[in-house]
Amino acid sequence: MLKNVVAVVLEPVHPFELGVASEVFGLDRSDDGLPVYDFALAADRSGRLATHAGFGLDVPYGPERLAEADLVVVTAVGRRAEYPPALTEALRAAVERGARALSICSGSFLLGAAGLLDGRRATTHWKHTDEMARRFPLSTIDPDVLYVDDDPVITSAGTAAGIDACLHLVRKLQGAEVARAIARRMVVAPHREGGQAQFVAQPLPVCDADSLGGLLDWLRRHVDQDLTVDQLAARAHMSPRTFARRFQEETGTTPHRWLTNQRLLLAQRLLESTTEPVDVVAARCGFGNAATLRHHFGRWLGTTPLAYRRAFAGCWPKLADRSSR
Repeated sequence: MLKNVVAVVLEPVHPFELGVASEVFGLDRSDDGLPVYDFALAADRSGRLATHAGFGLDVPYGPERLAEADLVVVTAVGRRAEYPPALTEALRAAVERGARALSICSGSFLLGAAGLLDGRRATTHWKHTDEMARRFPLSTIDPDVLYVDDDPVITSAGTAAGIDACLHLVRKLQGAEVARAIARRMVVAPHREGGQAQFVAQPLPVCDADSLGGLLDWLRRHVDQDLTVDQLAARAHMSPRTFARRFQEETGTTPHRWLTNQRLLLAQRLLESTTEPVDVVAARCGFGNAATLRHHFGRWLGTTPLAYRRAFAGCWPKLADRSSR
């Protein structure tokens, strides 16, 4: 269930990270057939808080508001030696009750202080992963990923990775089509795999003849084909070694993982929006057969194609019509 969402801030508030949570969960997009969340803002105390940007922010709720949340989004709160006990206790109680917690950037340090990272994998901004590992030795800190989903706790790296983590959770609980429609409204990429590297040497492909942007667009239209790295390298007019290096630089992942991820995204959309048999969906997505599709669904998404279809098929019937306009 994902209905009641609380964003947690601390003074001085980081507006951008709060804006990430507000943009994904705080806007009424019911005109596009999208779910509407009961979104609230909470801190260690209610009242007016200062921000890093120099303006004030009125926060209507204290820690007690977390008791109603299905999801608590902990925005960037700084790497403090101590956090308000009432807030850490409310956060821990919310997760123990069944809520999920998602951190953006340094919000992971508050989750650690609440004991919610013990025994879990986690991440944070790459500049602070060493400190995080020292402070929370019972957690396994991964410095090389955009976000980590160790249900019911999700941690993400810097600000853009917070968008990825939020959309990942929407996709997980409400389906790929809902996440894609929200991303479309935000004008952001609908999905970046959490395992991508945080530091991409060339995060935005340059517009020159050597960029892989055109090839990636072609690949998205031909995911049903049986493609090898050698074939893709030849199409990009590069040696396989140079192609693999450039691909990693521009996307933060390998050609195989990127292509598998694109195939899974297409499979999710087809399972949600069509009644085609799983064998047909598998073929259209380049997996060849239902067994291979089931393997990748289980490994990457933790479920089966049929279970995914039962959960999300027809949930948001208006989206397909609206998104095609």
